[in-house]
Amino acid sequence: MNECKGRRLVACTKAKNALKQFLKEFTCIEIENRPDCNEIQDALAEITRGRSVPRVFIGGKFIGGGDDTAAKAASGELKTLLSAQGL
Repeated sequence: MNECKGRRLVACTKAKNALKQFLKEFTCIEIENRPDCNEIQDALAEITRGRSVPRVFIGGKFIGGGDDTAAKAASGELKTLLSAQGL
């Protein structure tokens, strides 16, 4: 079963807003209306130990969800992670 839409929307918005502080463009894959949504969330659980969204990756490395990404933006860590990837 998919997560609660309202809660997911808030977390996704936090992650997107954090990324927009440093990037003009980034890839965001919206899975909500995909028929394979549950399978994607199951695969994310195997990779990240959690199936909630968003799951933010930089340079192929999982950095966290919406709150984690926002906190990294506030602390300057997100900018450092992006810079290390040449972004």
